[in-house]
Amino acid sequence: QVHLQESGGGSVQAGGSLRLSCQVSGNIDSHTCMGWFRQVPGKEREGVAAITRDGLTSVADSVKGRFTISQDNTENTLSLHMSSLKPEDTAMYYCAAENFCSYPEALLRGGPFIYWGQGTQVTVSS
Repeated sequence: QVHLQESGGGSVQAGGSLRLSCQVSGNIDSHTCMGWFRQVPGKEREGVAAITRDGLTSVADSVKGRFTISQDNTENTLSLHMSSLKPEDTAMYYCAAENFCSYPEALLRGGPFIYWGQGTQVTVSS
């Protein structure tokens, strides 16, 4: 089991910045990928960014150049640094992990074996 807990969400104005954090615990090893998804009510969950334990990353085109994913493997934390925020970035953001994962793209494709946090709300006003 992998347990994840997000924090750092809130309300910001367009153009602002926000940093999301995720505390990860449980069964984590070198094959674990972690990442961020977001979801708007009534819409499918969207993969935002993912990272492998050794630092390979994948970022969705919709946020490329604005969002950066990072991790601290010593403290088992995952971060999403968001800048130049747009109203369309408004969503519930979920931290996610998958144990059997070689590339970050694999996590972003989704699947039945992903562990999820409870989510943290990000609201961007114009």
